[in-house]
Amino acid sequence: MNAIDIILDEHRSLAAVLHGLLYLTRSIQSGKRSPDFKLFGAMVHYIAAFPERLHHPKEDQYLFRLLRQRHPESGALIDRLSADHEAGDARIRDLERVLRAYEFGGADALPAFAQAVEAYAAFHWQHMRTEEDEILPMARRYLTADDWASVDQAFAGNTDPLLGAKAGTEYDALFRRIVHLAPPPIGVGPQD
Repeated sequence: MNAIDIILDEHRSLAAVLHGLLYLTRSIQSGKRSPDFKLFGAMVHYIAAFPERLHHPKEDQYLFRLLRQRHPESGALIDRLSADHEAGDARIRDLERVLRAYEFGGADALPAFAQAVEAYAAFHWQHMRTEEDEILPMARRYLTADDWASVDQAFAGNTDPLLGAKAGTEYDALFRRIVHLAPPPIGVGPQD
């Protein structure tokens, strides 16, 4: 069940970026920091690319599919989480749109950006919590050793489902870039 550790690690990485995005946005709202659109762009790119292109397709194709086969009672919950995956793309496009509006529209666009950040973070945290508190325990209980071998292989490969290329190092590099751009306490980049 190596996939569970990978899923939890991927959730932690995404949560760290979401926490950082919230922290920076709130710091700007309180007047403690100026916006860094290069950093915001990297963070939103990570959120858009990593879950949508790498993480969620593997959950849908392997974990959810096999769990639905082994435990049909999980179907309604899996349907809800799959719908979250589909809705996530529209939500991230909205976040990208309001980030551009903020970058080019100035401080008047900050409230809409902050609201979109808060909404996206709440949506994603609830989604990850449901997976960790409900889906993973069911998967531990109902999936077979052969099922886990398939799920483990899919998550260990970090193969980008759209490009067919190894993507894990690309996202690792992007995460490291965010850490180096972000100021303390969320990163090691320069302080304002």
